[in-house]
Amino acid sequence: MGTSRQTHLNQALLRIPRRAEGVDRATLSRTFVSAGSFAAMLHSTDHQILYGRRGTGKTHALRYLHDLASQSGDLAVYLDLRTIGSAGGLYSDSELGADLRGTQLLVDTLEALHEELFTLAVDREVGDHRLLPALDELAEATTAVEVVGEVERATKVGAAAESETALEVSSSAKVSGRRKDAVTAESFLRRTGTERHRVVFGPLGRALQRIAVALGGARLWLLLDEWSSLPLELQPLLADLLRRSVLPVNGMTVKIAAIERRSRFRRRLPDGDHLGIEVGADAASAVSLDDLPAGPDEFLGELLFNHASVALAKMVADPPSEVDEFVREVFRRNAFGELVRAAEGVPRDAINIAALAAQHAHDEPIDVRDVRLAARDWYLRDKRKAIETDRAAADLLRKLIDEVVGRRRCRTFLLAQESRWTAIDDLHDARLLHLLRRGVVDQESPGTLYDGYSLDYGCYVALLLDAGKSSRPQDRVGWLRTAKGVPPDDFRPAREVVDLAALR
Repeated sequence: MGTSRQTHLNQALLRIPRRAEGVDRATLSRTFVSAGSFAAMLHSTDHQILYGRRGTGKTHALRYLHDLASQSGDLAVYLDLRTIGSAGGLYSDSELGADLRGTQLLVDTLEALHEELFTLAVDREVGDHRLLPALDELAEATTAVEVVGEVERATKVGAAAESETALEVSSSAKVSGRRKDAVTAESFLRRTGTERHRVVFGPLGRALQRIAVALGGARLWLLLDEWSSLPLELQPLLADLLRRSVLPVNGMTVKIAAIERRSRFRRRLPDGDHLGIEVGADAASAVSLDDLPAGPDEFLGELLFNHASVALAKMVADPPSEVDEFVREVFRRNAFGELVRAAEGVPRDAINIAALAAQHAHDEPIDVRDVRLAARDWYLRDKRKAIETDRAAADLLRKLIDEVVGRRRCRTFLLAQESRWTAIDDLHDARLLHLLRRGVVDQESPGTLYDGYSLDYGCYVALLLDAGKSSRPQDRVGWLRTAKGVPPDDFRPAREVVDLAALR
């Protein structure tokens, strides 16, 4: 007996790739989902920083842009900063000075850029006759070294003496004598030390400008992924290199993907000056991928449909041709809406929960219980494990669940912006808390601002499984979950705020 159509549909969800790195460029372009005007902003020639937690689609967006730029005749260089140098070696050795580690980081990054550009120049035969000489200039500016160490001056003095006396008796007595003295001096300079790279921004910037000119009308796109994998104290040094030598180049655009809380683009120097990039001035901050898309149902439906269609084209003769048709065949009533709530707008969570739900459903359409079981599995196997070794974050999560879900019977809550807790940021990074809205104003105290958070679906999914649908928390601040949501007339932020210090 052949495999049923429903089994193929569920298997297609299981075959969706979890990370963009292992997917070919054509598939990445075909499966990319743009929320609102994001694609237009991404393809703008402005220098931009793309913020987003892990799993929000930063790598997919940059690789999609790489393919888009290449198809339009431009030149795109994608660099994964995790592969630059060695994270366990020179960069992380705190015994070495930040200037030495930072300079090596600049050199390694520039060498990777040169290698990619040289490969493109040879393979695609882009640019004119000026491109290869310009690449040579870039290599020369990148590999310049100086010897740093002590200088020793010395003078070597030598002396020599020679004498001769002779007495000759003959018809005429003759006495003769000869003496020769010689003094020599040799001066030499000896330098002891080590060779050290140095990066001079002027020659480097001129070399990059010549490369851009040699490309004719084509634009050079530099796409830097995994910025937050670099040591925090070295990030401003690389940012300063970009500001001085790359951002001013006409015909070149830089896009950086980073986790906001783990990034430092600027640092204040002792003399009052600043090192690095000023976000909003030197580089614009694009839309944060942490922000929930305006229509999460449509976004996640298209996301799953685009990815599953790649596999379904080889599995069934007549795969669903539209998003709505796909959702109707794969999910029972209300199950897809439950998946949207469970994913909280994070693509990677949506894909993993959908795949686990397909496993639970076997050869049946996915129902609400399958989604809840899958969300529980994903929460316990992956998301909660991320904070197991962080005692402060794990304790705070337990207290928040007891207070918000247990006592208040809701999911969303407010925190005063002035209360800065590292553990809150850690929970947000781990996708156990979701920031719904910044800067909620208290009408009675306009100077006090609050941020609206939601506990992750996995934090209370056990209650849903044990007690049924009636146990779903009823949020008084549920209006935070929609971009145009407004609070009720009797809403007072001070009543809904959570005092973290008072939690027990």
